[in-house]
Amino acid sequence: MDLRRLFTVLQDAGVDFVLIGGVAARAHGSARVTQDVDVCYSRSAANLERLVRALRPLKPYLRDAPPGLPFDWSVETLQAGLNFNLTTTAGDIDLFGEVLGGGGYEDLEAHTITARIYGRDTRILDIPWLIRTKRAAGRPRDLEAIAELLALEEEQI
Repeated sequence: MDLRRLFTVLQDAGVDFVLIGGVAARAHGSARVTQDVDVCYSRSAANLERLVRALRPLKPYLRDAPPGLPFDWSVETLQAGLNFNLTTTAGDIDLFGEVLGGGGYEDLEAHTITARIYGRDTRILDIPWLIRTKRAAGRPRDLEAIAELLALEEEQI
């Protein structure tokens, strides 16, 4: 996974997004390793255009879809869906229009911190809301991550 490239294309295009999930937890100090990047993106018309333009050179394709399945990476596709698990030439990225337990981009934006990632200011979901969304997801790996996030939160107090 080429995190630098994924972040660079999104930020160079001016895409409005909040980093969530495992990479966000790593940015807060988590030791857990993740195989993809999770972002919650603004669904404004202008942002959808920026997102499509940003990722197009990375050849986004639906992860785990059969090879050769027609997939139209377009604003219309994003408008018709909400959450997309994609594979790209820079690695896997999960795009969330809404996050269980957290809402959409506009809901999450107020619960972020800004951190420098690869020399760029990046919005990252704060620890309390990472915990909130992981509880809501309820997957075993999310529930296991909560204890570590609680400890990281305690260290910040």
